[in-house]
Amino acid sequence: MGIYRDLSRSPGVFRILMAQLTARFPFGMLSITMLLHIQLGYGNYTSAGVILAAESVGQAVSGPLTSRLMGRWGMRPVLTVTTLACATFLTVIALTHMPLGVVTVLSLLVGLTTPPVTPAVRTIYPKMVPGKQLTALFSLDASAQEIIWIIGPVVAVFVSTQLNTTLGLLTAAAFMLGGGLWFIMSPEVGRVRIPRARRRFGAILFRPTVIVATVTGFFFVASFAAIEAGIVAAFGHEGVEAGVLLAIFSAGSIVGGLLIGHRSISKWSLFWRVLIVALGTALCLVALNPWWLAAVLFVGGLGTAPTFTAIFSIVSSTVKFSESAEAYGWVGTGQLVGVALGSAFAGIAIDQAGPNGAILVSAILLMLTAVTAAISVPWIPDLRGRDASPLPDTEPVQLPDAS
Repeated sequence: MGIYRDLSRSPGVFRILMAQLTARFPFGMLSITMLLHIQLGYGNYTSAGVILAAESVGQAVSGPLTSRLMGRWGMRPVLTVTTLACATFLTVIALTHMPLGVVTVLSLLVGLTTPPVTPAVRTIYPKMVPGKQLTALFSLDASAQEIIWIIGPVVAVFVSTQLNTTLGLLTAAAFMLGGGLWFIMSPEVGRVRIPRARRRFGAILFRPTVIVATVTGFFFVASFAAIEAGIVAAFGHEGVEAGVLLAIFSAGSIVGGLLIGHRSISKWSLFWRVLIVALGTALCLVALNPWWLAAVLFVGGLGTAPTFTAIFSIVSSTVKFSESAEAYGWVGTGQLVGVALGSAFAGIAIDQAGPNGAILVSAILLMLTAVTAAISVPWIPDLRGRDASPLPDTEPVQLPDAS
């Protein structure tokens, strides 16, 4: 645990960590809040699935594109424009009731203007700490991001069920604006300049590790969206049990991240960490008793943050610094699309088979994650004994003719 104490000695680490978490917090709320808002407004979960699918399409386009633009226009201009636009579109959806087609277009725009906070901060991290501390920082980030992906839905469920879904969406928009401003104005965002990538847009996808991280991240995060929807459906719109259970899942992840996540990554680390989550999720199908779910969700949570740490480290250690923002953009797109499509598939499964349908979808997605991790072992780097720093940007050096 001393590694985390060492991190505290690096100036600005905890400030930038908290700022980016606040800026990203709305995206832990949006899928479940939108699911509830549209289901209540249009009377079925399938309509909510359509809206979330539209958002995922926008995110798929914007993630790597806006990340690439940060190398051309700078972090602050890109982050400012996207944050303001995204919060505006979200507010319109919250305060108006329009035909489903119009809301679908607005949801697409929400996705297209998603602020690229994740690739920005993952690019900043290697410039803030020594290479030997980078995996620990990724681990701390992965543990802390449970505030986004697990506690975010808890807040979303509480506000949307105990108050109303409109206020839930407005709360997300408020976090987006406030957290976005805090992050944008952080000194570290102004100090780090992403060099222009020399290769064409999308060329980073020829690196197998970026594909591995993007695909595993997609399946992994989609599974969370599915099980969250299933837990909410199991206990109804008025029950507080869903929020408590998701908080327990989060607690397991935080514990796992702090105890396991900082350990060196081997070729099989990703597979074994995913398997822990898959086991806990599959056991949820045994019974929907709250006490049973609390126990097995905590077990599943133990592998969550360590899995994210492995994904981040795999990318960081195998791409050049100038390409890291775009690489994280693709990985982030995979995760954000996973959230939206996981909720969409879960909504359809709930309409067809009830809460267990969504939990089964989550279990299947986790097995796909584990299979992907196992197949990818030949391309995953063994980081035992080395750090996860990005590859240096080098250019050919012209030597004088010796003749």
